Amino acid sequence: MKDLHSNIYIDQVVGAKVLASTPTPVASDLQDHNSAEIILGIGIGGITFDTTNKIEFVVEHSDDDSTYSAVSTDEMLGAGTISGGIVKALTAAHAAAAVYRFGYIGGKRYLKVTPTFAGTHVTGTPIMCAIAKGDGISNPQDDQA
Repeated sequence: MKDLHSNIYIDQVVGAKVLASTPTPVASDLQDHNSAEIILGIGIGGITFDTTNKIEFVVEHSDDDSTYSAVSTDEMLGAGTISGGIVKALTAAHAAAAVYRFGYIGGKRYLKVTPTFAGTHVTGTPIMCAIAKGDGISNPQDDQA
């Protein structure tokens, strides 16, 4: 069996909790790592999503952790065509919990993911966002147990 554990480090950028409004994400510093994977854990929708009452997951990157810009289609894997940094949008019923992942291949140092709420969300939705940093220049990576 191959050892993935020693080659990745996970940053939690939005803590696992029920959200009904847009949180402030924590940026992930990709310095000393050569790859990154964005992981979204989304529980059963607290509302029935539509094009007005929705959640859009926006990915942004930065060289200085101050000025952020939205990622584009050619900087991501697995997200399809990206507009405004949106890699995933909940615009229809989300009846089952699921995990989604997207690869970042842009060249900036800092990365963040923001679940952006629009419309009315009387009942929250369970959400977790993490960034797995891989291919570190110094392995093994620290344990996170």
